[in-house]
Amino acid sequence: MIHDNSPELWLSKFPWPTAASHKHSRGRMIVVSGNAWSTGAARLTARAGLRIGAGLVTLLSSPEALAVNGAHLEAVMLQPFETEAELEAAASSVDVAVIGPAAGVDEATVSNLFALARTGAALVVDADALTVFRHDVSELFSVLDRDDVLTPHQGEFERLFPGLLRTSPDRTAATLEASKRSGSIVLLKGSDTVIAAPDGRCVVNRAGSVWLATAGSGDVLAGLIAGLIAQGMDSFDAACAAVWIHSEAANRHGPGLISEDLPGLVPQVLATLYSRH
Repeated sequence: MIHDNSPELWLSKFPWPTAASHKHSRGRMIVVSGNAWSTGAARLTARAGLRIGAGLVTLLSSPEALAVNGAHLEAVMLQPFETEAELEAAASSVDVAVIGPAAGVDEATVSNLFALARTGAALVVDADALTVFRHDVSELFSVLDRDDVLTPHQGEFERLFPGLLRTSPDRTAATLEASKRSGSIVLLKGSDTVIAAPDGRCVVNRAGSVWLATAGSGDVLAGLIAGLIAQGMDSFDAACAAVWIHSEAANRHGPGLISEDLPGLVPQVLATLYSRH
């Protein structure tokens, strides 16, 4: 059955903190940074993860990008890595990892994704980490799990699932089929974002915001999803909740929104949801 996205679907499962909560119990999230000239996207992702409640968020960065990242980070931690073995070790005890925002469409991104997959952490795979597999999607699908989340926009979806949108009856059918093929949760972004799981669950977010048509908004969404997964929320429910919160935050701001605004708007939305739980 296909449901319209609304808090009624997932609010009872939202990972609110309790009196016994501390930063370690609220989950550990990492984000892989791009090169020195492509670091902003990953920082947006990391900040969104903190705002949605993840207890510890670390940006993993190549040595060349340490200075530029360090100049912009406060509560987000920073850790260097040079090899995929070092990345795997750094991610060995985390709950969720995000890879893709401005990561680079190159072999290093492929190797880094495989390193993260070996840790057992849930993966949120976005942007460049989707496009880099366009010539061999089976390579990506071979390491995915049902708790992993792919977050393509329509162009990236076409690269991973060529022709599927054209041959399917609609976007929901295409996304459900994509989820089955990949063995993971697939979130097809758009004005009516579709979230599908391999077990057949499907939710459509029809209350999208026109103000999200701005560079970096998808990076923030990836961070919101990961931040909820870090806190123990089921990956499908986390994706549904994050999409709704993302849209609601954008609507509260309205005209003039840029992606840097979005994490700071999340607390307002969370406060409203908390009053209802």
